[in-house]
Parts: sequence; C-alpha cells; structure tokens
Amino acid sequence: MFRLGVFDDARVIEALRAHFEAAHANTAPGSAHALEIAALQTPQIRFWSAWDQGALLAIGALKRFAPRHAEVKSMYVVEAMRRRGVGGAMLRHLIADARTGGVHQLWLETGSWDYFRPAIGMYLRHGFAETGPFNDYVADPNSMFMMLDLRD
Repeated sequence: MFRLGVFDDARVIEALRAHFEAAHANTAPGSAHALEIAALQTPQIRFWSAWDQGALLAIGALKRFAPRHAEVKSMYVVEAMRRRGVGGAMLRHLIADARTGGVHQLWLETGSWDYFRPAIGMYLRHGFAETGPFNDYVADPNSMFMMLDLRD
C-alpha cells in the first residue's frame, strides 16, 4: 500500500536519514542531491511511502519543476527489502502518479558510482534513457541524468 505524505513516522524519518547518508557517503563531495526531510515538505513535491502489513518498504517522491516536467526524488528501498521488486513497484507508482498529474517528461538524477548501479539498471528496465543535465543541474561526472517520455 502506498501512502502520501507520511513524514511523522519514525521509520520514514529513519529511511530518509539512511538515504541521505548513503547518497553522501557514495558520491563525491558536492555531487549528492538527496534531499533532507524539510526540503521534501514543499508544495511542488509529492512524497510517497510503501508499506506492507505495517512495515515500511520504500520511499520515493516526485518534484514538479515545470508544468509538464517532474523529477523522481529520494527513491530508497529499506535494506531488508532490496532485490525483491520493491524499488520497481515504487517507481511504477511514481510513474503512474506523474501520468495522472499530466507530466509529459519524468526526469531523474542519480549517482554514477558503483553503489548506484542497481538503481540505474532498474531505471533502464523501466524505460528511462540517459540524457544530459536538466532543470538546475550541471554536468557532473559523478551524476547520471535520465528521462522517461510519458507522452503516448
């Protein structure tokens, strides 16, 4: 089950902390773009958490940065749930949410280091293609930029 905007649960706060710390630990200084909890609590961001029988599985967010463009932010799967399809389920949920919201192009930035290889593979399997920087990002060898065209 997916829940919108659950920021008051200690498990969600811990997952956000773990995501932020892992992104910064596995990326060169100045190249990590993971958001802290306060930055996720803005009107242009829709934050989701995935649950199964009261257990947190994953988190993910969509950040609208133009009328028909959004970015996947803060995708993170709880360590114990990795390699079980949870990340793909969250990504499909975010893609569906973007489509429902009228998004035409869904973008993302992820790290280029080995730690991020499983995520990159998942994004490619879901139709994302490598592209250049978008929105306010600049070219960075520590980042990979991807985009999924949602227009039918």
